[in-house]
Amino acid sequence: MLRRGDLLEVQRTLFIHYGIYLGENRVAHLMPDIMPILTNDKQLIKPVVTNKRLILGCIYRNASIRVDSVEDFAYGAQILVNGMDMKMKCQVLASEDVARRAEKLVGDIPYSLLWNNCEHFVTYCRYGTPVSQQTERFCDCLKTIIRDQRSVALTVGMGVMYILCFGMAPSTTLPTILIPFILWMAG
Repeated sequence: MLRRGDLLEVQRTLFIHYGIYLGENRVAHLMPDIMPILTNDKQLIKPVVTNKRLILGCIYRNASIRVDSVEDFAYGAQILVNGMDMKMKCQVLASEDVARRAEKLVGDIPYSLLWNNCEHFVTYCRYGTPVSQQTERFCDCLKTIIRDQRSVALTVGMGVMYILCFGMAPSTTLPTILIPFILWMAG
C-alpha cells in the first residue's frame, strides 16, 4: 500500500527512475522533455514522454517535474518503495513535508544528467539534500578511466597517428599535446 510521500523507484534499461508518491494514484517525477520548450499547450505536453522527447530534453537540457499516474510512471516495471532509505545517511522528512516539497516544485526546470536529475529531485524532497548515487558511481567510473595510465598512452598514440595522417598543424598538434596532458594532470 503506497503512502503519500513514499519514494518510488523503477528500473529502466540503463538507470533507475525515481518519483514521489502524492496519493490518489499520482506520482511527481522529474523527466527530461523537449515539449515545454516547443509549446505551452498542456494537451500536447501531458501524454507519456516518449524516448525521442526524453533524448531531446536531455540534449536541450530541459525537464519538467510532472505528475503522472502510478501506471504511467512505472511504465510496466516493478516498483520498489522507499528502497533508498537504507542507503542514505540522512533522516527521512515527514511524509506530508516530502509530498508538499514535490508538489511545490511541479513545472519546468533546467535539466542536467549529472547535477539535476530525477534522483536529485527525490532525495531533495525526501531527505532535504539533492544527491544522486547513480551520478556518483558514473563519475567514479570516469575518474578510474582517466587515472589509468593506459588512457594517457592511448591518447598520445592516437594523437601521433592523427598528426601522421593529417600533417603537423596547430589543429592537429595542440590536441595531441593538450589532451594527454590534461588526462595526466587529472590523474
